[in-house]
Amino acid sequence: MPPRSDTLASVLPAESRRREHQARQKWAVWAAFALILVWGANFSVQKAVFEALSPGGFLFVRYLIMPIAAALLLYWRHGSRWPRVGRADLRQLLRLGIAGHLLHVGLVTYGIHWSTAFSSSLILAVGPVFTLLILRAHGLERLTRAQVLGVGLACIGVLVFLSDKLQGGQWRASGGDLVLLVAAAFFSYYTVAAKPLIERHGGVTVMTYAVLLGAGPVVLVSLPAGLQVDWLNVRPIIWAGMLWAVLVSAFLGWLIWGWINAVRGVARTAPLLYLMPPIAGLVAWGTTGEHYTAVKIAGAMLALAGVALAQYATSAPHDPVRESVAPVD
Repeated sequence: MPPRSDTLASVLPAESRRREHQARQKWAVWAAFALILVWGANFSVQKAVFEALSPGGFLFVRYLIMPIAAALLLYWRHGSRWPRVGRADLRQLLRLGIAGHLLHVGLVTYGIHWSTAFSSSLILAVGPVFTLLILRAHGLERLTRAQVLGVGLACIGVLVFLSDKLQGGQWRASGGDLVLLVAAAFFSYYTVAAKPLIERHGGVTVMTYAVLLGAGPVVLVSLPAGLQVDWLNVRPIIWAGMLWAVLVSAFLGWLIWGWINAVRGVARTAPLLYLMPPIAGLVAWGTTGEHYTAVKIAGAMLALAGVALAQYATSAPHDPVRESVAPVD
């Protein structure tokens, strides 16, 4: 007996949706790996750009470009009717802009310049530990024994990782790593403070408004450094690296990461970020000759293991620490 037409009509759309879902999952996985490669390589790209422009010069031009990109994105999504945000939320968005851009990105820029690509990527990967501690300080998260162990392992791993610099008197490099730790803490604050705003207004609106409100203070602070750069004589390769770091890695990268999380879920995607420090290290080794001792590699592995334990040693669904990510700039 041939199948009824109404049965076929119900089966075919379901099969089509299943294939479409599988295709989206596959594209999201490939996009995630490509983005991790971009972000890992970006540490070396940024160091070359900072060397040519100075960190302040890079921040100056970055925050002339980023607001334009944010405004174009809002116009593309909403036309001339941008989402309306109340005064209280605007004040909170301004605080996010200062914490996330003036303080976090500003400190990250100088920290990467003073440190190395591998060290920068590893230190910034410790961010979820700060998120956990901030939530615990506000009474929003209870630490399990495994999470306490994870925090301890991460701290020991970072100390082991930095031991060669501290013992060798490389104070500028170790100072850059300490600056990056402070920067990671500011990003954790941004992550916690942005969550209720994202729930009300959506991730794109919060990201773009924070950029628009935070760009002004960064431009003002970095203006003296920006005026010292001879922009007419900046080499094309440096312009290309700067635009890559600002538009491709930072702005477009976060938009793609948001789409990947929407397709695969944050809990399934966030662990891929642990691949970023090894990639950053390999790229720096291949391009700049950065080298690593066995102690440094052991410290990095211990730190990442501690962060993973602190981030995932909980059974609570939609845990904010599990869903937090390392800052990528």
